[in-house]
Amino acid sequence: MATVIPASTAEAIAKAAVLIEALPWLKRYNGAIAVVKFGGNAMVSPELTRAFAEDMVFLRHAGLKPVVVHGGGPQISARLKDLGIESEFRGGYRVTTPEAMTVVRDVLRGEVNRELVDAINEHGDFAVGLSGEDSSLFTGRKRGVEIDGETVDLGLVGDVVAVNPDVVHTAIDDGRIPVISSIAPDGDTAGQVLNVNADAAASALAVALEADKFLILTDVAGLYSDWPNRDSLVSVITASELRELLPSLESGMIPKMTACLEAVDGGVFNAAIIDGRLEHSLLLEVFTQQGIGTQVVEDGS
Repeated sequence: MATVIPASTAEAIAKAAVLIEALPWLKRYNGAIAVVKFGGNAMVSPELTRAFAEDMVFLRHAGLKPVVVHGGGPQISARLKDLGIESEFRGGYRVTTPEAMTVVRDVLRGEVNRELVDAINEHGDFAVGLSGEDSSLFTGRKRGVEIDGETVDLGLVGDVVAVNPDVVHTAIDDGRIPVISSIAPDGDTAGQVLNVNADAAASALAVALEADKFLILTDVAGLYSDWPNRDSLVSVITASELRELLPSLESGMIPKMTACLEAVDGGVFNAAIIDGRLEHSLLLEVFTQQGIGTQVVEDGS
């Protein structure tokens, strides 16, 4: 006679199966540093922010060492609008005047960073807020952008050209989750700070930390080889394949995929873009066999 399993027991067994599926990844990533770029819809949705904070605490309790890097584009645009300061974008970059830079710095450090730290710390004293300015974590250099063959001045916009991860290592060694805003001191002009791309900053930090995993939250399901054909979602792509595909991608995806490529080229075990519109997508990527989104791996992996 077949054993009749109560519905509640069957549900518990299914949950146990999920936990067991995570076992190989718990073993693989125990003690590993995972750098996560937080942005997209998750940044402006309280529900998704709450789920993201839970994911960070879960990773920490599961034996990983999560590090968060964030931007704050939507919040910056909203604050500038409230102050009557026009937001201008050239070549995909925000033109950042000294007046706008004051707002960028205030929003990133005083609003976005604080809210994310508070969300994580609802679960215990884990997160510590940092900035690229702290202990010379990031060093930036001004950049322009080429439009129609001419270089356009973007103001106080720069690239991260050096990383000193000591302050992040100290936080990790103290059992904390560093939450880092993407601004950087200008290495060429004392006392000046620059607005830097959070994807690129997170990638540079992942390399400097010798991270095992680099994750970028996006507003799409992953990389499509033939957008808008939704059947062309790429689950895994090698660095050389991505290098070849990169010039043909939509402009919004190029910085994110470039960041993933630079991380893997710099020695990070793997990088992935994942759908930040889904609650707990980070856990699906890290702890399940199929993962989620698009993973970038080194050639031969």
